[in-house]
Amino acid sequence: MSPRRVVLPLLAALALAASAASHDLPRPAEPAPVPVRAVAVTSEPVRARPQVVPEPEPADPPVDTRKLTKAVKRLLKSRPGRTSITVEDLRGKRVFRFGGKAVLPTASVAKVDILMALLRKERWDRLPQAVKRDAEIMIRYSDNKAADRLWERIGREAGLARANRAFGLKATTAVPGRCVDLYCWGITRTTTNDQVRLLKYLPRLDDGAVVRRLMRRVVPEQKWGVSAGACAGERVALKNGWLKHVANDLWAITSVGLIADRYAVAVLTEDNVTSEAGIAKVEQLVETVLDGFRACPKG
Repeated sequence: MSPRRVVLPLLAALALAASAASHDLPRPAEPAPVPVRAVAVTSEPVRARPQVVPEPEPADPPVDTRKLTKAVKRLLKSRPGRTSITVEDLRGKRVFRFGGKAVLPTASVAKVDILMALLRKERWDRLPQAVKRDAEIMIRYSDNKAADRLWERIGREAGLARANRAFGLKATTAVPGRCVDLYCWGITRTTTNDQVRLLKYLPRLDDGAVVRRLMRRVVPEQKWGVSAGACAGERVALKNGWLKHVANDLWAITSVGLIADRYAVAVLTEDNVTSEAGIAKVEQLVETVLDGFRACPKG
């Protein structure tokens, strides 16, 4: 038998054995089917929600300065003494001035200026407790001895003058020396225009919030003056002053403050026959002028 005839049957047998072995191998497992979540299909187009544009607040009506000036003059006809008032709407920039450039004594209103001068030099949280206590009783109780100590701390009249230049005050001047039993800060000369500038500077002062907080917490018996112009529920931050002139026994009655953190108000009066008469005049003035800026809600 030829070698070729022997090899061919052998190869065929090997091929047949390999084919049979391949049928015994396990098949790889097919991947499990991935569940498909049904998605609802709609033919409706997706509509964008309409944007709600708030309506602009109605503009505050302008202040009728001529009408207000006439009302103030009528009020002052039967109330003697020099008088000045400035009111500014810090939101709408509306303003009313009557005698706004008249230079008059501050009385204890100067204590706000003293505290602001102090806080311009030193941060509240770094002040000694005794100094903080002086600041509190100076504003809340109008304590003169505390004002004397802080007056020393700021550098007396020279220190106040430096601070007032930074505050942008144009007509405020302090007097050196002592007056009777206290320093002369109480006869600092100023204008209502300058006092409103000082109030407007508060947001720029690092610790201006401290000043406003103390002015809101003035003791009840000293909450007259600017507060007469507030509507029910409005917060008032104020400081008042009263000073009897030794020379003529007549009174300087003053009041400055913020109503609802919106209206800056300053009133300076001099030559009032009594302190009560001066207070009544200040309150009637404030109420009359604020009525020209807005009407308080009824009920």
